[in-house]
Amino acid sequence: MNGHNAIKSEHTALRSTLASSGVSPTREKLILQAIENVNKPGLRLDTSAILPLMKPVTWFPPMWAFACGVVSTGEPILSNWSILLAGIILAGPLMCAMSQTMNDYFDREVDAINEPERPIPSGRISKQASWLITFTLIMTGFIVAWWIHPYVMAIAFFGVLMSHAYSGPPLRAKRNGWFGNLIVGLAYEGVAWLTGSFAITQGVPSSESIALAVIFSLGAHGIMTLNDFKSIVGDNIRKVASIPVQLGERKAAILAAVVMDVAQLCALGILLWKSAYITAGISFILLLFQLPMQNILIRNPKEKAVWYNAFGTLLYVLSMMVCAVGIRP
Repeated sequence: MNGHNAIKSEHTALRSTLASSGVSPTREKLILQAIENVNKPGLRLDTSAILPLMKPVTWFPPMWAFACGVVSTGEPILSNWSILLAGIILAGPLMCAMSQTMNDYFDREVDAINEPERPIPSGRISKQASWLITFTLIMTGFIVAWWIHPYVMAIAFFGVLMSHAYSGPPLRAKRNGWFGNLIVGLAYEGVAWLTGSFAITQGVPSSESIALAVIFSLGAHGIMTLNDFKSIVGDNIRKVASIPVQLGERKAAILAAVVMDVAQLCALGILLWKSAYITAGISFILLLFQLPMQNILIRNPKEKAVWYNAFGTLLYVLSMMVCAVGIRP
């Protein structure tokens, strides 16, 4: 079978799979074009597509976690505003954006099915251009991290390695939701939190701060599971073993809710151990508000996963800051 016939056969099989998944003919045509776009040679760079490639909506979690790490130290924020600002920029528009552009490069064939409108599948940015953007973000991030502290640059370098381990070969941890979601949670929440704590004090974070960073990182595994619901069709086709693919939609939603709730209960235990009863009470109320929302999620996970990630997860991240305030010396 020659190359043309092989491609034609692959497209025929893909059309059949997409049709059985309920994909409309219009979107099917868009997907097939996107599959051709992702590996086209040449350097194409539509400047209006650079920001969408970096996914600003994903910057908030590491920026927030960095701020939580800063708050947890009890150090005055106004006198350290320049470090706080530089750290937030490092965590979000640089390192998180870098991880997104790197992920889009390695994930371009899956995105062609799940999100054909993304910059690389749509043809607005070539895979070669996406690497130039990634490299620029890495170098700029290293400069900002070095300015904060040389140790922060070492952490930034570790963050780049984690991003590659998640998205790229040989590990490509995201192909298994158990490991991939864990790496993202640790990078977005734990590493960012501890970097914020260290950047202000330039010393080892407190045991309570380390504990909360780890706890909320593990809880973020549930957030990442919910994020995978939007990619079920493409993940099935490309053999990506996300949690919803492995467990099914309802069980994955239950797991995500349980993981997030257990994390918050553990954090609540630390606040009670510190005798921070007011913040413990606020944290408990935030958890109670999530329970009816989780019930709605579990009843209809495919339709409500995006909704819960927008509203239920907001209460989870608010609890992070409440706990950061509660452990201040």
